[in-house]
Amino acid sequence: MPSLVRQNQGVHSAATSWDFMTALSVEPKDTDALSVLQDQFGFGGFRDGQQAVVESILGGTDTLAVMPTGAGKSVCFQLPALMRPGFAVVVSPLIALMENQVAALRAAGIGAGMIHSGRDRALNVEDWKAAVAGQSKLLYMSPERLTTARMVGALKNQPLSLLVVDEAHCISQWGHHFRQEYLSLGGLKQHFDNVPMAAFTATADRRTRGDIVSQLFGGEAQTFVQGFDRPNIAISIREKMKGTRQLESLLRQRRGQPGIVYCRSRKTTEQTATALCAMGHNAYAYHAGLPEQVRSDVLARFMERDDVVVCATVAFGMGIDKPDIRYVIHRDLPASVEAYYQEMGRAGRDGEPAEAILLYGVGDLIVRRKMIDNSSAPDEFKRLEREKLDQLAALCDARVCRRNLLLGYFGEERSDVCGRCDVCMPKGARRAA
Repeated sequence: MPSLVRQNQGVHSAATSWDFMTALSVEPKDTDALSVLQDQFGFGGFRDGQQAVVESILGGTDTLAVMPTGAGKSVCFQLPALMRPGFAVVVSPLIALMENQVAALRAAGIGAGMIHSGRDRALNVEDWKAAVAGQSKLLYMSPERLTTARMVGALKNQPLSLLVVDEAHCISQWGHHFRQEYLSLGGLKQHFDNVPMAAFTATADRRTRGDIVSQLFGGEAQTFVQGFDRPNIAISIREKMKGTRQLESLLRQRRGQPGIVYCRSRKTTEQTATALCAMGHNAYAYHAGLPEQVRSDVLARFMERDDVVVCATVAFGMGIDKPDIRYVIHRDLPASVEAYYQEMGRAGRDGEPAEAILLYGVGDLIVRRKMIDNSSAPDEFKRLEREKLDQLAALCDARVCRRNLLLGYFGEERSDVCGRCDVCMPKGARRAA
């Protein structure tokens, strides 16, 4: 059963203008959540884990939900937003992510809007007025916009149904580095103490969950943790060879399938894409430093074609609703087990077989350690980052089931042989690098 956004996967950017009167918001009364799910979202029933989260939010309880990619997180806050009086404010870290969800909601006939720096001011004002007038039930914002004194003051005078923080792991993983506004979200409770808050993420170990609950909810929230296993993704960690020949070999075996190659730096994405193009692959670089039009063009090609490989930094991923990505290759070592799980999870969201391949070399480990040491983060945070990097190195060096180790990191203990990682797979079933 597809998620709301996936039903509209052909729409990956919101319209520049929106006639809210053509899709008036619904505010069901004296009706149950299942009826709204069926009538407004077109689903026959809840997926595993959804109903408990929805009921918690409908009951006005501060809620943290950790649910794997493809589990239907968005519906868990979109549905209560339709059922509660007023409108919900949804904090989203990426413009592409906002545009994806708003476009999908509008296509489904649900009033939704957004406010972010990438739009014309008149459009932002239009969406604000629609929410205030009761014509929109969900208003998406970046944390930078929401945490301004002016916006907080304006929202205090509005009937808010819910405050939602999407991709809540950013509070822990990003807030200490360059998204300080995510840390500021914790101050929202003192301004909106009567408004329930909900936070969602696909990736959070015990420590990160504690970090989120402490910073966002003041230490108390109903927490739901669904299983982390993505059994359709085959996991492989291989020794990294110099140059691009190893990567080209992997892509040649997967030619004609959409995939992502994650690189550590902007420069590396461009160098890798150029080299792969010279070898006959339909490869494009993507990073936050590229002009917006270039990034939009790359995204459009990736969404519309099946033979595109995107060589990207982590800036490419959260806002991408392409369910049929067949492989994710890490050319360089990610920052942590959490980052690895988050990034590999972009493969196979349609439930069909997919692959996650990590190329691991000691040199990458040294570079990552230097990045931590040279950062401006507090010493305690650096210590935790080194610890997380050590855990990732242990996963890469392991000679036991990698899936079980990965799940164990998130507190999900398994002892069976998965048959879907490079340690457990029969040798004949593995593709040669």
